[in-house]
Amino acid sequence: MTLQVAAPLAGEVVPLSAVPDPVFAGAMVGPGVAIEPHPESTEVRAPIGGTVATLHPHAFVIAGDDGLGVLVHLGIDTVKLRGEGFTLRVVKGEKVRAGQPIVEWEPDAVREAGYSSTCPVIALDATAEDLSDLVVPRTVESGAALFTWNR
Repeated sequence: MTLQVAAPLAGEVVPLSAVPDPVFAGAMVGPGVAIEPHPESTEVRAPIGGTVATLHPHAFVIAGDDGLGVLVHLGIDTVKLRGEGFTLRVVKGEKVRAGQPIVEWEPDAVREAGYSSTCPVIALDATAEDLSDLVVPRTVESGAALFTWNR
């Protein structure tokens, strides 16, 4: 089984080790990559099709029909913003298609508030060996192939 994970927003792809948070940088949540969003990357889209399993203004998980889940975390420590500057476009439990808008935000406003806007994209319950095509650094457009999850 192979799952293509798409970039939820446009930006510069960086390794997880570059994320300014030890939990993400150490891949403790799972393997993946991170995206330094472009300022105009205000619309964050579903990286895979499936069900919105977890939904917070600053983070969400999409669970595919095959049970594979992808976490997208918008910035680092952005939970401290208590949802300010984030607009949800879906509800928990909603079925979504890859590329569907999930959250709107302002990466520049996050940075201006003193937080990192780096966005980890994590394959939950995976190992580093399960992922391929993790090309870093590179520029990616929203919806472009980000990595392949081989199970």
